[in-house]
Amino acid sequence: MDIITKIMGVLRARFYLRKTQLGAKVRVDGRPLIHPAGNIIIGDRCRFSAVMGGLELGTGPDGTLEIGENTFINYGTSISAMQHVKIGKNCNIGTYCMIMDNDFHRLEPERRYELPESGPITIEDNVWLGGRVIVLKGVTVGEGSVVAAGSIVTKDIPPRSIAVGSPAKVVRTL
Repeated sequence: MDIITKIMGVLRARFYLRKTQLGAKVRVDGRPLIHPAGNIIIGDRCRFSAVMGGLELGTGPDGTLEIGENTFINYGTSISAMQHVKIGKNCNIGTYCMIMDNDFHRLEPERRYELPESGPITIEDNVWLGGRVIVLKGVTVGEGSVVAAGSIVTKDIPPRSIAVGSPAKVVRTL
């Protein structure tokens, strides 16, 4: 990667992420959609790709989204924090992942337009989420874990585990 490409990525980050708390040397490729109604905190040397498909980062008015240093978030990913989503350091988030701390509607037909309670999400350090992984509210993905492509995380994943399936189940420890 040449120096001009790196500089342009840093400049894009300063522009698109201007309403966030932004660390040093953050890079953006493409045009992400950022909705910072609450707080978005981005650590040093994070990289965001929105080249092949959109990338959405958003918070509700009382929400906080924290992304640890040296984390990579790939295109097509959507992260929504109505309460709190924390992504640790050195994480890799694959294409078209969804990370949501709220279901955005209730199940009962007469209450579907009501916003339910949120549940905080924690993705600890050195986690790898494969493509099209969905992480639902109230979940912790333990440090050093891998979640296989297409999995739906509905319950906590312990540290140093490989989780697969819908719902995601631990199949091996690392």
